[in-house]
Amino acid sequence: MKEKLRVLFAAFEAAPFMKTGGLGDVAASLPGAVQCPTIEMRVVLPKLRQIPAEYQKKMKFLCSFYVPLGWRSQYCGLFELRRGGVTWYFLDNEYYFGRDGAYGYFDDGERMAFFAKAICECCRYLPDFFPNILHCNDWHTALAPVFLREQYRYAPGYSDIRTVFTIHNLKFQGQYNPHVLSDILGLDGVAAARNQLLRDDGKCVNYLAGAVSYSDRVTTVSPTYAREICTPYFGEGLQDLFLRRHDILSGILNGIDTVSYDPAKDKALVQNYTDPDGKAANKKALQEELGLTVDSEAPLCVCVSRLTEQKGFDLLNAVAEEMLSCAQIAVLGTGDRAYEDYYRALEARHPGRFSAQIRFSEPLSRRMYAGADIFLMPSRFEPCGLSQMISMRYGTVPVVRQTGGLADSVEPYNRYTGEGTGFGFLNFNAHELLFTTQEACRLYTESPVAWGNLAAQGMAKDFSWRASALEYRKLYRGLFT
Repeated sequence: MKEKLRVLFAAFEAAPFMKTGGLGDVAASLPGAVQCPTIEMRVVLPKLRQIPAEYQKKMKFLCSFYVPLGWRSQYCGLFELRRGGVTWYFLDNEYYFGRDGAYGYFDDGERMAFFAKAICECCRYLPDFFPNILHCNDWHTALAPVFLREQYRYAPGYSDIRTVFTIHNLKFQGQYNPHVLSDILGLDGVAAARNQLLRDDGKCVNYLAGAVSYSDRVTTVSPTYAREICTPYFGEGLQDLFLRRHDILSGILNGIDTVSYDPAKDKALVQNYTDPDGKAANKKALQEELGLTVDSEAPLCVCVSRLTEQKGFDLLNAVAEEMLSCAQIAVLGTGDRAYEDYYRALEARHPGRFSAQIRFSEPLSRRMYAGADIFLMPSRFEPCGLSQMISMRYGTVPVVRQTGGLADSVEPYNRYTGEGTGFGFLNFNAHELLFTTQEACRLYTESPVAWGNLAAQGMAKDFSWRASALEYRKLYRGLFT
């Protein structure tokens, strides 16, 4: 094994530069956690317009080069920034990245292909750092392992680079018209690439499938999700590919930033605390802020989420009015218009019992984690999920569907032994959500000591990046043994 590994971690977003979801949190925290004397981590991102000016001003211009993309030759600037003990690189192209948003454009297929190709190209321009490992994340970077093997394998040093590809959400795969093979990717004449990128029906090119086929290791963000995607229900049409590559597929559970999410120091809270007894003042303040009846004995359930079908809101909608007979409920988030309208109407019908916060506010989300008793997360599928971990960190007991990372991070409560950290149900069924939530409410109301112990057990769990970092180090080293 090499004495020191150099890992280039590639992602399309990372906090605090730009974040739209869980990928941004992972890319912000994981590289610094993994870095150690024998592994040097550096990160490469697109230089998006949304990056705050305070960071753009600190970036150092290193050089520029041209990226071959199909018949095109596109400019790329390379910038560097040191932050948090990690070196960050930013790839600049105003045409592709100077947009008002990160995603959702007609030419996203070309934009992501340029980013993936620029990742490969930039390796030869990084000062004092030629990677041993390229670690790509989600479909935005999925073509990098393909380009690396098919178009860079004869360039000096490139054939020695090992590749890791992590799937954060299989729902998004990067599927495009087959004409991109020649017009954008320049791979139409490469039989192996055509076979791996072009799906069986010949009607679309799938970027993510290419990464799964070409990478040396494929990971997901929880062990259970790694098993689930090998089945038709969770596999999103790629289950046969995952079964063929099961020998290089594994799952490593994400962590959370336990320094940022710390109820003992969080400045967004009304009162800081280190045990569940300290939640009372936060609950009272939250009820007042959300227009709920101030009642310490009423269980307060909250959801902090994108309002989408994936997150299980169809289940909540079906039983919300029944749940309000035993608990208060508050929802924070934006998403599908149908869900937003339903929750506004529910608030109008049940003032003081239901609160619809159709917006997103980071400070309010923290106050909801701290002030609630129960956190609802009935997802249809969940590759990892961070909200259930944050809720336990704040002493709020999660009620989850036992799928993906929810099954790996929440231990169901055992009424006989008192063990566990939350409540779970197996089937994607509205009444299983209802009955499980009612069970949690009964424990809260009838057994306050048992409830306090359960909340304390959740707070005591270590959801930092330490355990995940050890697994990634082992994965990286295993590529050279």
